[in-house]
Amino acid sequence: MTTQRVCFQLQVKPGLIEEYTRRHAAVWPEMLRALKASGWNNYSLFLRPDGLLIGYFETDSLTGAQTRMAATDVNARWQAEMAGFFENIDGRAPDEGFVRLDQVFRLPPTGSSAHA
Repeated sequence: MTTQRVCFQLQVKPGLIEEYTRRHAAVWPEMLRALKASGWNNYSLFLRPDGLLIGYFETDSLTGAQTRMAATDVNARWQAEMAGFFENIDGRAPDEGFVRLDQVFRLPPTGSSAHA
């Protein structure tokens, strides 16, 4: 199965950046386990001072990873707590309201000729 690299963006509300950062310094262990079990691999978040949030993870299937997470109790609780941190998600949970970014370039790993 091919690994998908997923990159996405969200916008953290300017007045909540410090609290958002604090919350992610102590992600619930149950949430971390659920992410791994659901196929959110090599998951990272990057935050600009103006609140632009870029996320990246690798998975066998974005839809499958989202579906598996949606089936967990901990995800519902986490998304409910996080929803108020973001602009422009139109009532959706953050893990469903993000804007996916298209990959336009990737430096192939050493010894590979793959471009995507």
